[in-house]
Amino acid sequence: MMDATIASTFVVVFREALEAGLIVGIIVTMLSRLQAMRYAPPVWGGTLAAVVASVLVGWMLSVSTAATQEHWKGVIEGVISLVACGVLTWMVFWMDRQAKRLRPELETQVESAVTREEVPALVALPFLAVFREGAETALFLKAVAIQGSGSVSALGGLLGAGAAVAVTMAIFIGGRRVPLKALFRWTGGLLLLMAAGMLAYGIHELEELGWLPPIIEHVWNINHLLNEKQGLGAFLKALFGYNGNPSLLEVSAYVAYLLGVSWFLKRTIQVSPTA
Repeated sequence: MMDATIASTFVVVFREALEAGLIVGIIVTMLSRLQAMRYAPPVWGGTLAAVVASVLVGWMLSVSTAATQEHWKGVIEGVISLVACGVLTWMVFWMDRQAKRLRPELETQVESAVTREEVPALVALPFLAVFREGAETALFLKAVAIQGSGSVSALGGLLGAGAAVAVTMAIFIGGRRVPLKALFRWTGGLLLLMAAGMLAYGIHELEELGWLPPIIEHVWNINHLLNEKQGLGAFLKALFGYNGNPSLLEVSAYVAYLLGVSWFLKRTIQVSPTA
């Protein structure tokens, strides 16, 4: 069985790196179409700067969490999990809504920057896009680490980034048609399941601090059947936030979240059917 940390890291990095790769690919393709590849170095420079800035964000998150006292560490871990859930949910639905408009808007911005010879704009476009994805990745991976083994998988990150680069190259260099809408929907579904686990874990942390009432402390306890600390239970905990003895508040939030996002996803698919 694949390690849950590898799997969760792979999904997060693949999805975020693919979004960033598509944006950079659109920008470079537009430069080629306009016969303005002389502006490619600023684009790659902005992309590299965004990657470095994203790594710094991840490092600062890790350092700030490690440096806190035990009481405040619980607060920070709970808040990070809840914030990551909210941002992850917003990101999935935002990308689903923006997919059709993203390319024409980017192409218009690139064409305008090239026409006006605005080099700073050609640095800022990839920097802002890639940094947004990179900062989100740092936040999500920190939440994954908190919920799981305390760390993320370098192998999972490398595999996710490599797969994203391969898909991007297949589209922009190989000219292959990749079913991006279906791919984003499947990875989006996995990310939303992970977000539900982050929500429940964040609530659990705040319950332990006495900030939230559990209502009923343990609705059930099946750790003797599927222990959350070993084997399949540990895998499901790291990936989807499984808890063998959850409180009523955790269960209610988890179920309400999944029902809510499922309704929104169904509504989105009905409004914008897959081409």
